[in-house]
Parts: sequence; structure tokens; C-alpha cells
Amino acid sequence: MLARINTITFNGLETQDVDLQAQITSGLPNFIIVGLPDKAIAESRERIRSALQSLGLSLPAKRIIINLAPADLLKEGSHFDLPIALGILSCMGIIPTEEISGYIALGELSLDGNIIPVNGVLPVAMHANRTGKGLICPEKQGGEAAWSGLKDIIAAPDLISLINHFKGESKLLPPQPSSPKARKKHLDMSDVKGQENAKRALEIAAAGAHNLLMIGPPGSGKSMLAARMPGILPPLTAEEALETSMIHSIAGILKEDGLCFERPFRDPHHNASMPSLVGGGRKAHPGEISLAHNGVLFLDELPEFDRATLEALRQPLENGYISIARVNTHAVYPAKFQLIAAMNPCRCGNLGIPELMCPRAPKCAIEYQSKLSGPLLDRIDMHIEVPAVSPWKLGEGHTGETSETIRQRVIKAREVQKQRFLKLGIKDLSTNAELKGQILEDVAQLESDAKNLLITFADKNHLSARAYHRTLRLARTIADLQNTTNILKIHIAEALSYRRTTPET
Repeated sequence: MLARINTITFNGLETQDVDLQAQITSGLPNFIIVGLPDKAIAESRERIRSALQSLGLSLPAKRIIINLAPADLLKEGSHFDLPIALGILSCMGIIPTEEISGYIALGELSLDGNIIPVNGVLPVAMHANRTGKGLICPEKQGGEAAWSGLKDIIAAPDLISLINHFKGESKLLPPQPSSPKARKKHLDMSDVKGQENAKRALEIAAAGAHNLLMIGPPGSGKSMLAARMPGILPPLTAEEALETSMIHSIAGILKEDGLCFERPFRDPHHNASMPSLVGGGRKAHPGEISLAHNGVLFLDELPEFDRATLEALRQPLENGYISIARVNTHAVYPAKFQLIAAMNPCRCGNLGIPELMCPRAPKCAIEYQSKLSGPLLDRIDMHIEVPAVSPWKLGEGHTGETSETIRQRVIKAREVQKQRFLKLGIKDLSTNAELKGQILEDVAQLESDAKNLLITFADKNHLSARAYHRTLRLARTIADLQNTTNILKIHIAEALSYRRTTPET
């Protein structure tokens, strides 16, 4: 007898259909899985055997063949356990084949027959919704799958519940979308004493999703400021939450109690490898830049990162996605992240303080900062100095604005941008940082004196075309924070103040 089950395999965020064919024939007892299975799939034989034994069933003493079609496509992952088990149960006549033919199944089996959560349930549910199929998945991920809008979902806690459901002896109720968690309590900007210029820069960066580099001595508050960035960012829209959650689902870091409605904040250590940062490895997993999609990637001690790793950020910073090519696979992941970086002015960090500077200053500072290439720095919209805070300032109480106050201004500025894009009929843009080409020219209307200032500065300081346009986007955001239609000279002047035109000496 031949039974067929629908399942999937992953290529990046893309789901590819797999036609799982199960057959039990006469011959020497054997259990064979063909169709380029990986080690995890090959080991599923023992998990399935033990799971069935826990239900009082045993595999027939015949030849069992599982074919994963198309046969030339590499299959990876433990989520094949459940569809293989369902195929065998169908061949044994325990589950009617026609009952499961319209479902995509995925899930890992434990030795006692429980169905264990696996990666990628959300994108599979969305794929099932598009193709008009149902979904069979682990019970703990039913709420995640329900966010796709799919109605026909069977979320089973174990194999026996699934068998009883299809035999009509008991019914598994459709899962409901898991409730969004209350907004996480973030660190507050009012904790930061002094650094008003840096706080202003962070507000502008948050309002337009601009990249930011902070340069200052150790202990000046760079990391402290960056850690408070999530508290001033607006919440994810429903579409952004779905996009972000799909990536986290593939990576296996999506929480069981709901989708990701908080903007991601990723802060990898400076010894992170290139595959861990941009994605890759044998299975082309998403990296930190994709896990930070629609959120913030914070790179502390920027020059301490491997240079080749930093150079790999250039394409995603410009395009908003990363293309990973390997011998066995080619995957494309979204990577529309906001880069917040911090660095010391030199290796010892005391440049400009005569009593503390090392004997090699300022040469050591030039060598240290030269680890960052010009093209990479050109892609960072804002460069700010974060000086050391006076002890007298540290002794003061908390007098600065709270994160919530700043966040409300950021939300208003984002709303201005959203309404502008809607009026222009643009649906694929959400922030000023994404403006390009003719759209940027149309949106960034300059007053004559503002235009003259920008052109004069760009000519005198040899700004590249990229730096010119990034300054224009930044000025547009500054104007949006003031709800000004046209870009004024004061907006251009402030935007230009965040350009770093000469090396630190």
C-alpha cells in the first residue's frame, strides 16, 4: 500500500513542497528512507519506532520504504518525524489516507510519542494558507501558526491525540492566535546624565531609522545610550511583526507564547564570525543582521570586529537583504536593520586627554580608526562625539527626558513619513532611511538657502553621492520631527553636523 503526505523543506525563508511517499511491501524487514535525507532524518527511524511502541504498536515485519520527493533536493531537519510516522500509520490502515492528504505536516517525535516543537512553523503555516492546504503541527506552536490567518490547523500534543482525531474518537480544537505580550519594560533614557547631543542624535536616528556611529572615550556612556534605543523606537506594525517573526521562527528563537511585536535589538560580541553575523554555515542559517530585521543591530567596539566581517555589512546596509551562496544552497534573507555602532577614538581610548594619552598618540588613533573602511563609514548616516561626562554632572539627579517622552515624538515623526508615502502611493517604504532616487528628490524639497548650503559643503568636503543623499534623508527626518513641509537651512546645518569629514587627530 502507498500513502502520500505533504511536508516541506526550507531554503532560507522559502518553503519548498516535499511529497512524502510511504510504502510497506513484502520482503525482508527493513526501514529505508531515500531522497537525500540528512542525519537527523535518518535517525528518525528509531524515534518513530519507539514512539509507536509507546502506543502499543509495532512496525510490521516487512519492507518499509519512505521516499522524499523530489529526490535530488537535500532534506534537512527533525520536522520530518511526524509526516513519516503519519505515512506509516496510513499504510498500516490506522489513519485514513484521504483524511490527511490535504494537510502539510511537520513536527519532531519524542520516544514516548509526544510531538515536540520545531523551527519554521509560522512560514509553513503561511505557505499552507497560500496553497489552500491545512496544517498539522505541535500543540505548543498552534498559536504561532494561527497568526498566519490559516483556519484549518491541527495542533496535537502527541501522536495518540492525532490518531484519535482522525479516527473521529475525539476532536482537537483549532488553536487561537497567541495573545501579544505586554510591552517589555526598557531601560530609560532619563538614567543617562548629560550627553544631550547624543540623546538628540539617537532621537533623530530612531525617527528615520538612520545608522549611527558614536565615538568617545571608555565610560562616556556609549553602550548605555545604545541599550536605551529600544525604549524610544515605535512598536512593530502587524506586517513587520509577521516578517520578523518568520525569521525568528526559522532560527528557532521565536517564543512559544506569541509573535515578536518588539523591535529586535541584537548586540553580538566583537569576536563574532562572519557566518554568525551575516548568516551562513552548512545550512545557511540567518545571521545577526537578519535577526535584527526591522530592529537594531548594535556593534560595540566596532574596530575590534574582523575587517572582512564588517565589509560584509556593506551590501545589506545598502539593499536591506543578504544573499548567502553555498555549494549546496543559495538563500536570501531580509536584513533591513538599523546599525548603531560605538568605538573608542584610539586603542587606549584616551585621545585628547594629555595626562592619560599613550606616547604613540595621535598616530595610534589614525591606525586604530583606519581599520574601518571609507565605504563602510560612508554608509553610516550619523557620526557623533560622545565626550566624557563631568563628575559634577554625574552627581546631579535624574533631570533628563524619559524614553516615553522621546518615543512619542519619534512615533509622530514616523506617522508623518507614513502619511507622506501613502499620498505618493508608495507601499514598500516606511522610513526616510529607505528613500532613494527620484522619490528622495520629490520628498526632500529644499529651500534655496538650504540647497546652497548643502551643495557648498558637499563640494568643499568632497562628499560622495551616497553621503550627499544620506545627508538629504537625515535633513528630511529632522524636518519631520518639527513637522515642517520643506527642508530649511537649519535642518541641513544640523544634518551636516553629523557628517565626519576629517579623521580624528
